[in-house]
Amino acid sequence: MLNTQTMSPVNPPRRQFTRQRRQLVASERRACGRAASLHLIKLQQRLPPNARIGLYYDGFGELPTQPLLDWCLRLGYQAYLPVVGSLGRDDKGDDDKRLRFIPIYHDKLINVPTQVHPLGMKQSHNRKLFWASELDVIICPLVAVDKQGNRMGMGGGFYDTTLGKDYQSGVKKPLKIGWCYDFQVVEQLKRQPWDVPLDGLITPSGIRWF
Repeated sequence: MLNTQTMSPVNPPRRQFTRQRRQLVASERRACGRAASLHLIKLQQRLPPNARIGLYYDGFGELPTQPLLDWCLRLGYQAYLPVVGSLGRDDKGDDDKRLRFIPIYHDKLINVPTQVHPLGMKQSHNRKLFWASELDVIICPLVAVDKQGNRMGMGGGFYDTTLGKDYQSGVKKPLKIGWCYDFQVVEQLKRQPWDVPLDGLITPSGIRWF
């Protein structure tokens, strides 16, 4: 007899998406970034003047984030980059996964002085560090996202840890926005209790709110 219970979705392997991202040539990535940036005006409508925007380095074949920095500069928004490990270890002796953010004072991400974290991402260092709750928007990196706003990250749990407490308490700030290629959008992902869903998603084909 067939089991009529609804089966939980099985997440596709991360390498399926990371491989597809890396197969894009530079001109394709730039074209997709420009197309996605055309939809930022709809995000702008939800932001205060002088908004604070958290970005990230696109160091793993992601949709380019330089268009996001260009947008911030045009509108007078202050852009920030995440810093991993600035809080040392937690009370259990594990690395504290909460991200903090530093302001960007360059007009090109490639010109920001960086160090490579052991996990492979580039990050900058600055004496002035901001909490996620001090930002208006955080553009969240992702490997895949579904049509309900559930996000598959790289597996480190940094963004879920950083945003989880405020999300569970109902705090609306910051807005959590995904930024990715259209092929990274899937029908449904399996969601874990600690996952923090996105508020919105921008791809080259448009913007959607959840």
